Amino acid sequence: MSSIFDKNDIANKIDTVSSLAELEKLRVYYLGKKGLLTLEMKSLSSMPIQEKKEKGKKLNLIKTFFENELLKKKDSIANSIINELVKKEKVDVTLPARDYQSGKIHPISQSLYKIIDIFSSMGFAVESGPDIESDFNNFTALNIPSHHPAREMQDTFYIESSIEEEEKVLRTHTSPVQVRTMLDTKPPIRIIVPGRTYRSDSDATHTPMFHQVEGLLIDESSTMAHLKGCLVDFLKEFFEINDLQYRFRPSYFPFTEPSAEMDVAFTKDNNLIKIGEGDQWLEILGCGMVNPRVLQNCKIDSNKYQGFAFGMGIERLSMLKYGITDMRGFFDSDFKWLNHYGSNPLDISSSSGI
Repeated sequence: MSSIFDKNDIANKIDTVSSLAELEKLRVYYLGKKGLLTLEMKSLSSMPIQEKKEKGKKLNLIKTFFENELLKKKDSIANSIINELVKKEKVDVTLPARDYQSGKIHPISQSLYKIIDIFSSMGFAVESGPDIESDFNNFTALNIPSHHPAREMQDTFYIESSIEEEEKVLRTHTSPVQVRTMLDTKPPIRIIVPGRTYRSDSDATHTPMFHQVEGLLIDESSTMAHLKGCLVDFLKEFFEINDLQYRFRPSYFPFTEPSAEMDVAFTKDNNLIKIGEGDQWLEILGCGMVNPRVLQNCKIDSNKYQGFAFGMGIERLSMLKYGITDMRGFFDSDFKWLNHYGSNPLDISSSSGI
């Protein structure tokens, strides 16, 4: 066989190659469509069988040897290229560290932690319940009659149910948890109930899903004065204002009697509301003494026990505390918004209650 197929000759030719481009040319020279080895393989078809077997075996051995040597050289050249790049490249150790930002606590969560922390220090326990409630727990037990506007379709999300089943709703307040607690627990009772609530309403100050926290205290001697003191202390602590100006206005709720709404004084500066003082008033929560009918509906002796209840929107408290002007921002999942209004989880003072 010609010396061009000598293994030593092939090895020497491969060894003299210094680039991947030259190596590819050598591969084509031997194994291309018109390469030396390719043409020799094609010529086997015209040879006698015995001669074809002998020459074919030698050609396959040479081809395998050539491919192996070619692969070794290719790896060697590639490694050389990488080593040269490593020698030329440098790492600038004087560059500043990357700015890794920590996550932020959402204002709703932060307000919730604060609310729970304050009321826990007053001896209130935290209770929770399902988002889908029975008509009895959401309305009837709370002395809300069948003709009350809150039961209408435009305000309440009703859940489809069979004729035999009791009507179900997405709870319009967290008061059903108060009902559940009174039915299952003997007085004295002292709880707060934070959670999601649902009403068919949506604009800059209302959303179909929002958060409330309600409180309930049932014992033998609580009065309206105890209620007022509890709420005043809470708001002073929540807004961190010792000389908070406030007022209570008579109001009406089916589940409390007497009922009141609590306002706080405020001023407006550059379209931002400043809480605590001023000549304008802002409603912030509703409250009152628990209606005896509610106690009776929940199997509690209204001749022996009495108590008070209150409820407030966590979104509204958060907007006032953090200067947020549009409630829809709470649910937009905007990272810039969260970075601006969120709290640092590593700041112990801002993470109270976690």
